[in-house]
Amino acid sequence: MGQVLWRLPPRQQQQLQEELADHLGGGRREQGRDGGAQRRAPQHCYGPDIYHLLRTRRGGKEQHGFIDLEMLPPELGITILSYLNATDLCLAGCVWQDLGNDEYLWQGLCKSTWGHCSIYNRRLPAGFSYRRLYLQLDEGSLTFNANPQEGISYFMSKGILVDHPTELAKFIFYTRRLNWKMLRIYLDERRDVLDELVTLHNFSNQFLPNALRDFFRHIHAPEERGEYLETLITKFSHRFCTCNPGLVRELGLSPDAVYVLCYSLILLSIDLTSPHVKNKMSKREFIRNTRRAAHNVSDDFVGHLYDNIYLIGHVAA
Repeated sequence: MGQVLWRLPPRQQQQLQEELADHLGGGRREQGRDGGAQRRAPQHCYGPDIYHLLRTRRGGKEQHGFIDLEMLPPELGITILSYLNATDLCLAGCVWQDLGNDEYLWQGLCKSTWGHCSIYNRRLPAGFSYRRLYLQLDEGSLTFNANPQEGISYFMSKGILVDHPTELAKFIFYTRRLNWKMLRIYLDERRDVLDELVTLHNFSNQFLPNALRDFFRHIHAPEERGEYLETLITKFSHRFCTCNPGLVRELGLSPDAVYVLCYSLILLSIDLTSPHVKNKMSKREFIRNTRRAAHNVSDDFVGHLYDNIYLIGHVAA
């Protein structure tokens, strides 16, 4: 999950290294020139063994069962807790209060799961809690997955999002918790948000089928052909040409030609991957059929399109 930004202070790191070095070295002391006992200089310890570290902190006693996170360096304990979900973290906070309530941990969880929220860019009020924000984001995502409009309204009521197409598009683009079916319903109703969402994609130097896969990974294609699918392909075609002006000039492409190629790729994907199609389309047939609709595209380019689908698979899976 989130990457923990917190680190141990240098003095605490040195103390921990000296403590470990003393115990691993048996607490040996060296004889000084004046005959007095001198403390052996601690050796730098990079990445100490966790087993020895725990024994050191317990005075060399063995302990069976689960590791007590409070016996570990706080940085390591926070990293372990970052793999838990919100419910488990709340339960962990009852046992390891200092770690389970660490604000850096909850901040990392918020920004790794919901990469963009309007509230991130505002001055946070006194008493603000990323733990509470995480629970609100989780609740809002569950609401969105049941009713998209109510979910967005919930985020706005909590001050997490502002009602602006760009902000809503960034939230959708960088969030992994939204149900794709509900997202499709929402984008079909909010075409202004869909326009901004398309502009967030960068297809520079991408091969056309790979760019189309990347596009449908964020904006899932409908299951049936219709007006919404045509809108998606139209917007993708214009964005692809905008991101690749050199390729457009070199191959003589245009948004209309890319539109035709995208439909050809979708049909070819269905033909090659569907178990119900017995007679698969050959490469020669695909080139012939595509060249009838896109005259300016070379046979070699269309052939590479076929190879990509044949080797990698469906563009909208």
